[in-house]
Amino acid sequence: MKQLIVEKIDSLPPLPRSVIELEEFRKMPTKEPLDLLKIIEKDPLIITTVLRVANSAMFGFVSEVETPSRAISLLGVNFTISIALGSVIQNLIQTDLRAYGSTTDDFMFTCNLASNLINTWVAKIDKDLKEDLLLPAFLQETGKFIISEIINENNKIEEFQEQLAITKNVSLVEREFIGYSCARITANIFKHWNLSHNLIFSIGFVEDLENCPADYLKKVQILEIVKILSDIKNPLSEANIQRALNKAEEYGFDSEILHKAIESIKYKLEEDL
Repeated sequence: MKQLIVEKIDSLPPLPRSVIELEEFRKMPTKEPLDLLKIIEKDPLIITTVLRVANSAMFGFVSEVETPSRAISLLGVNFTISIALGSVIQNLIQTDLRAYGSTTDDFMFTCNLASNLINTWVAKIDKDLKEDLLLPAFLQETGKFIISEIINENNKIEEFQEQLAITKNVSLVEREFIGYSCARITANIFKHWNLSHNLIFSIGFVEDLENCPADYLKKVQILEIVKILSDIKNPLSEANIQRALNKAEEYGFDSEILHKAIESIKYKLEEDL
């Protein structure tokens, strides 16, 4: 199985110029919205995704966001960069998510949810940490596309979905069938593309805290909590909310701050129903 995963990752196409430009822009000490606009306007996929995210129920802006410049203004430069990078990277790797019984729209919803949790919750804890985690949160489940492809090729979709229904813990089922966590596969994808160490290490040690470098421990703990809440099969389910709150307490975070952030996001989503 390990060799098959390596072959899948090695066969991924190279990163397009838009990702390289966004990565270079992301590392700049001063980021001008106009410069970001010039980069994303070159790619119709990025524009479509940014506008779709800005107009999603999760953010609940009063009026429709019709232009990318307005979206950058409302979402913020760093959040827009995360969405832009995420849309291109996921497009490069996408096959389908049949193994999970999910669509790419379901996947995008959970990516947006993960980023929104960072924006709403982590901003109350540490603003610098929030900026560091927006992109890892948005991208940490990218490996699911490769997992789904392998499950499909091995004719194990029905068996995989049965286990998902029984255990209701996606990570456990992934490891049972593939032998590796989604986090580890995702980290290796980004290592293959020579993306930042922050992205690789923050994601790669999720659910592997005993081997996590001390400098990344807090980031990894946060991403694990966000991962539970943005589970593709049961996002913001009562069971997962309780699991996340328990993890927050275990890791020494103020669970009340997390609970308020969850309630705020749920309120926005329910308002749109």
